Amino acid sequence: MSSSRDFEPMIVEVVGAVIRDAAGRVLTVRKRGTARFMLPGGKREPGEDDLPALARELREELGVALVEARTLGRFEAAAANEPGARVRSSAYLVAIDGTPQAGAEIEDLRWIDPATPGRTPLAPLLDAAILPAVIAASTATPPGSD
Repeated sequence: MSSSRDFEPMIVEVVGAVIRDAAGRVLTVRKRGTARFMLPGGKREPGEDDLPALARELREELGVALVEARTLGRFEAAAANEPGARVRSSAYLVAIDGTPQAGAEIEDLRWIDPATPGRTPLAPLLDAAILPAVIAASTATPPGSD
């Protein structure tokens, strides 16, 4: 007899950066070999906390430095690139130093309006959970603008 635990999906734990430009658009990235755009960021190394992991991922993926970060929340949805898995993200509203450029496994960058992303194919987590939270938080002062 099998239990419900036999069918629990794999959880992929990640950190994600919400980077906004002066127009309020959100930077999204598409990894090489994938079709959907998501937040820059990624998995923590063993023993690594959120902000050091986020700073490392931003440096590797975009060539930028993390200046400031404020928690947006923790979100979970179906994983975009791992069938049957779920992704759980600790997302941060961040300020960066530098101009983002595709590096490491990033193939494409795209700035999107969080309220109307258009035809950009988005990861389920970004589309269903994080962008609505970004819109809700948009009345707050963004990091680095004090």
